[in-house]
Order: sequence, then C-alpha cells, then structure tokens
Amino acid sequence: MLHCFGSYILADLLLGEPLIDYFSNNSSVLLASAVWYLIFFCPLDLFYKCVCFLPVKLIFVAMKEVVRVRKIAVGIHHAHHHYHHGWFVMIATGWVKGSGVALMSNFEQLLRGVWKPEANEIMHMSFPTKASLYGAILFTLQQTRWLPVSKASLIFIFTMFMVSCKVFLTATHSHSSPFDVLESYVCPVLFGTALVGDHHHDNHGGAHGGSHGGSGPGSPHSAMATKSKEELSEGSRKKKTKKAD
Repeated sequence: MLHCFGSYILADLLLGEPLIDYFSNNSSVLLASAVWYLIFFCPLDLFYKCVCFLPVKLIFVAMKEVVRVRKIAVGIHHAHHHYHHGWFVMIATGWVKGSGVALMSNFEQLLRGVWKPEANEIMHMSFPTKASLYGAILFTLQQTRWLPVSKASLIFIFTMFMVSCKVFLTATHSHSSPFDVLESYVCPVLFGTALVGDHHHDNHGGAHGGSHGGSGPGSPHSAMATKSKEELSEGSRKKKTKKAD
C-alpha cells in the first residue's frame, strides 16, 4: 500500500490533509490488493512472468508515465489552490506526486528493518524522480503564467518525452539518464570544477614522478603507500576487535 499510494500520502502530508484520505477509494484499494496477491501468490508465478514479458512490460511502463505526468499536473493545481504564490509548495507537491513511490522507499525500508543508504532516492535520484522534479518546475511555471504555453500542450509534450525515454531505457535495460549529458556541462559551470582539477593534478604528479624513477622502493610514494597499508591493516584490526567485544 505504501508503494501504490505513496505519492498521495506524501502530498496529503505536505498540504496538511488526512493521510488515509485516499484509502477511502475502495476500488483502488481492492485493485492494489489484487495485484499484490497475483504477484506473490499466483500459481507458477504466471502473472509475474506475464508482466515481466518485455512487450507487455513496455505497455505498462508507457501507461505508468502517462499517469505520472497527470499526477504531477494535478498536484501542482491542488497546491496552487491552497497556496497561490507558494512556488516551493507547488514544486514539492508536484514532485512527490510524480515520484512518491521512490521517495517513500526510505520509510518502507525502515518498516522492514532494511536500511540501504546507497539506495537513498533523495541522494541518488533515478531518472523518474529527477524528471518528476523538472516536470514539477515546468508545470509550476505554467500554472503561475511564467511559461507561455497551455496546460494541455505541456502535458502532451512532457508525456511524450517521459514515455519515449522510459520505454527506450526499459527496452535497452539501461540505467543511465537522458539528463546526464546536460548535467555534465551545466554542473561544472554552476558548482565549479575544483575536484576535476585536483584529480588531474594528482594524476599528472603521479605520472611525472613515475617517469623520473620516483616509484622506486625508497621513494616517498612507496613510503606513503606502505604507511597507508599499515593504517588500513590497523583500522581493520580495530574494527574486528570492536565487533568481537
């Protein structure tokens, strides 16, 4: 239920509405329960195998992206009804409406007693989560009349973009994001290239030292490497001792 209604729960939480309001929709609850039962308890896993069959899976992926865009637009409109000039509220509501399932996964992991920091959707956004954020920004600009385009046109354009990207990524089993190319140019401009420069300087220094025989047994690099290994061994020993205690 957290996965099926995560977006509605988070949106209601942000707007101060009852968190269980959507559970009053009996047809949606029954549909979610039926899907859960068929996925886990269908004989011979027939339902799961049918859903995972690539042509069928692509149809469901396309349908999901259509619903995602619609939920973002509805979330922005709902937030605008309560906060006419609250841009941040509108963006946040549209974002959780579009990617509530992924954002709810952190809470779901805590309930199951499984914590995976490397799978934190806020720190490491997947393509749907990141696209939902960008879409929420676009729909907020349109809702506040800063983007001169009709809502129907924006919904159509963004839906085609989401469906095309997600179907292509699913068909090719790719985990990359279409935004990677753009971010590789924009992020260094906005956030600097200090890390890239330091990394290049370290590599250049290492290559320069190696070309002049600095990697011999008595070189500073060799001494530092030996010291690092000793520190790692000491750290590992302390961790093991602590675990034994």
